[in-house]
Amino acid sequence: MSDSNDDLERLQLLDIVAQRGVKGLTRVQLERLQILVEQKDYSNNPKAQKSKMKLLSQIAITIYDYDEKFGNSFKIS
Repeated sequence: MSDSNDDLERLQLLDIVAQRGVKGLTRVQLERLQILVEQKDYSNNPKAQKSKMKLLSQIAITIYDYDEKFGNSFKIS
């Protein structure tokens, strides 16, 4: 049951990203999405795997920018 909840949460966060971009998420949501996307296996689809890596890069940059802006230079979780 946890996997389906994680998938649903991942899809909801990705929907926010699709509508507002990664900057539309809070710091906690960014970290959660990063974890959920890292866990998802896209190895059978090279295009999806490339998109995953691009998204993870965007998330990492946004987390870094958020930390720089708000002075939180350490990872919360």
